Amino acid sequence: MAPSTSSQPMYQKDERVLCFHHELLYEAKVLDHKMKDPNDKKDGYSYRVHYKGWKNTWDDWVPQERLRKFTDENKELASNLKKDMDAQRRATTGKPLPASTKKRVYGSDAAGSSARGSEDRSSVAPQPPKGTKRGRTEIEGIDKEEDFVRRPAVRIVIPESLKTILVDDWEKVTKDSKLAPVPSQTPISQFLHDYQSYEGQYRRPGSADADILEEVIAGIKEYFNKSLGRILLYRFERQQFYEVHKQIESGHGEHAGKSLCDMYGCEHLLRLFVSMPDLIAHTNMDQQSVSRLREELSKMTQFLGKRVDKYISNPYEHPGQDYSDGVKTGA
Repeated sequence: MAPSTSSQPMYQKDERVLCFHHELLYEAKVLDHKMKDPNDKKDGYSYRVHYKGWKNTWDDWVPQERLRKFTDENKELASNLKKDMDAQRRATTGKPLPASTKKRVYGSDAAGSSARGSEDRSSVAPQPPKGTKRGRTEIEGIDKEEDFVRRPAVRIVIPESLKTILVDDWEKVTKDSKLAPVPSQTPISQFLHDYQSYEGQYRRPGSADADILEEVIAGIKEYFNKSLGRILLYRFERQQFYEVHKQIESGHGEHAGKSLCDMYGCEHLLRLFVSMPDLIAHTNMDQQSVSRLREELSKMTQFLGKRVDKYISNPYEHPGQDYSDGVKTGA
């Protein structure tokens, strides 16, 4: 994508904004702006901001990357990030954030409960080839277990509406022996295309924000296509996956050459979101990259949570007695 040639600042003096300070978004006002490098217009702007409810001594110059427009979507994101931080604080210390901090953050409602676990997934991590042994410390370039523990965590905000769907999905597959229809009427690839079109209108063409959105979309597709058969399926779904994969890999038929994102729906994408923290923990991403990825994924789950009827509305189906007997016998 070509860099933006616009020399106009994205945020204006006295504009109401949201500004990242560490992992949370705070309401703020733009006091002033200046070019980072007057000799290089492509280097962008810095902005002096005043955080609402904070003393003037906290006023600071921040790069454009830390600012967000004061939109309903970003306000909701700020609220959800705060809820998640409160939940983590209670889980580790049993105490909420101090009141002095709580009033400064946009949104301070209590966090919701987490989604139910994936009781009988056939595996929890990609398996090494037979005949080889790989310890935990050998995965994805991690040299020491201590390094793994210190990896920055990705706590993706999952709206309550999606947590309920995750529980229902678990019960339908593992308890009721039903399957989500594949190919899906609204596959993951369509959802990601729609989300990119929607979110892209808030990103300046050629900007770093627009590039990040494009990279995240591409990364999710790659992660899903590689992880579905390894870690995202329940045992009862594996035979369905083998049949779908065979159709994709064949050189003929209407599904030949498609990706798994073109076949599966957002029921399975939700499972990837839940698994993402563990997957990211096995990479070498730094804290800044992890925080930005978390923001992008949290906005995506917000978008999906408001459009459940469009993207997660297909009824699950009984696959038939032959399928069920094949699962039991391992055929």
